[in-house]
Amino acid sequence: METRIIECVPNFSEGRDPEKIKQITDAICSVKSIKLLDVDPGEATNRTVVTFVGAPEDVVEAAFRGIRKAAEVIDMRQHHGAHPRMGATDVCPLIPVAGVTLEECAELSRALAKRVADELHIPTYCYEAAAFRPERKNLAVCREGEYEALSRKMGDEEKGPDFGNRPFDEDAARTGATTIGARDFLIAVNYNLNTTSTRRANAIAFDVREKGRPMREGGKVTGKPVKDADGKPVMIPGTLKGTKAIGWFIDEYGIAQVSMNITDIAHVPLHVAFDEVCKKADERGVRVTGTEIVGLIPKRTLIDAGKYFLRKQHRSVGIPEEEIIRIAVKSMGLDELKPFDPREKVIEYLIEDTSKKKLIDLTARGLAEETASESPAPGGGSISAYMGALGAALGTMVANLTAHKAAYDDRWEEFSDVAEEGQNLMDQLLFLVDEDTEAFNRIMDVFAMPKKTDEEKAARAQAMEDATLYATQVPLRTMETAFKVFPLLRKMVDDGNQSSITDAGVGTLAVRAAIRGAFLNVKINAAGLKDRAKAEELIARGAEIEAEAARLESEILADVNAKI
Repeated sequence: METRIIECVPNFSEGRDPEKIKQITDAICSVKSIKLLDVDPGEATNRTVVTFVGAPEDVVEAAFRGIRKAAEVIDMRQHHGAHPRMGATDVCPLIPVAGVTLEECAELSRALAKRVADELHIPTYCYEAAAFRPERKNLAVCREGEYEALSRKMGDEEKGPDFGNRPFDEDAARTGATTIGARDFLIAVNYNLNTTSTRRANAIAFDVREKGRPMREGGKVTGKPVKDADGKPVMIPGTLKGTKAIGWFIDEYGIAQVSMNITDIAHVPLHVAFDEVCKKADERGVRVTGTEIVGLIPKRTLIDAGKYFLRKQHRSVGIPEEEIIRIAVKSMGLDELKPFDPREKVIEYLIEDTSKKKLIDLTARGLAEETASESPAPGGGSISAYMGALGAALGTMVANLTAHKAAYDDRWEEFSDVAEEGQNLMDQLLFLVDEDTEAFNRIMDVFAMPKKTDEEKAARAQAMEDATLYATQVPLRTMETAFKVFPLLRKMVDDGNQSSITDAGVGTLAVRAAIRGAFLNVKINAAGLKDRAKAEELIARGAEIEAEAARLESEILADVNAKI
């Protein structure tokens, strides 16, 4: 199951007092599930950039607490610094990382902006994707005139904030205004070149960046810049929208680089930018020898890149995540200058809870031994899910072998798609291995609840009903997910590499066993539900899946036996 993660990068107007900065970050971290990634204070700017990530609701709450604390410890009437600013919390963007859309972040931003204005009396503007007016997508428009202009902007229908618009008062004088919004993830990346020429690096940067380069008379580098009727330079746009780039020389590495910010990774993914820089470099007799990621990146950046390069090779993308990422790293030379460890650069990996032991992280022997121990979990539900995962794995294996076989070169993409689907189903079933044990543990936790008073007894009874319902739904999800593997296995028996037809047959047996085993857990857990109508509904759905699974198993195995 994909985790929902967003990033928040608030900029606070305090970069010189460590104690005040700590009070703000402590407020953010008081939301337990939040992962603080970076705190970057600047003395000259008198500004601190904080980066943290977590589940959407938790990040929004942490942002609110940080804004509240900043309003308490920062007095904008005393603030001076080199960076443009308008408030104690100057800007607060929400950024989608995984499982969340930019539009969802925009809605969360607007709700946060309203709450900040309503509860903290801090005037708020909404910018970027959260903007209510097209011109306010630009942060500079919202922050026009900075803090000093607030006294004349507030209360004005056109210039005033989106929330908390009122005549300028003591509260606004102290806190200033905050700009809250949503933007896509920004990737900072440097492309390594086999040249020391900053001029060549700049030329490549101008070729690709959205802004492009000034048009010159006669199309010559030495020609005078062409200007429009307003006297502004006429620009020749670059090939990559949503990018900013420049060339420079790095003493540390002894090479020139094209340094780029990708501000719209939805339309210009990293691998697309990489290929375009390679193309433009080649046209100028230069080679891109590698890539340097600055800061952190979402996992999807490497997954999309790995799949892109695999498809260019006509190779199956239905392989494990680690292998896809390895292809991305090697294809773009992410490890040219120094070792590239995804565990240190990918946001999702950084926030994983590694303290919690997972069954699927055990070895095959370890899982068998853990199951054989006197502990009641893992039990039949987890093992059923694992059998389903093995069935999906076998179907995926046949698809991958077929995609890579010379006789199927004209159909490689068809089998790659099947393998990708199989990999996805296998991942879902592996998740259910641990989820089934978690469901059992929820029931065990209820037994530890107090039951002295009537209120405690009622709460305990409701908790038991909820936990039992969940313990019934999880194996039903195992049944439903495992059932989706049958069409994949049938296709492999009918169209896949016939040398591996028995592997698809064994996969069919594993999936059928998974469904039968999970149904046993549905029935025994449903027996404990007080809501009998719900219990019967779940059992009926399970019986329907089991009956259809028996039919499909029989048909597929008959085909297997007829072909061997």
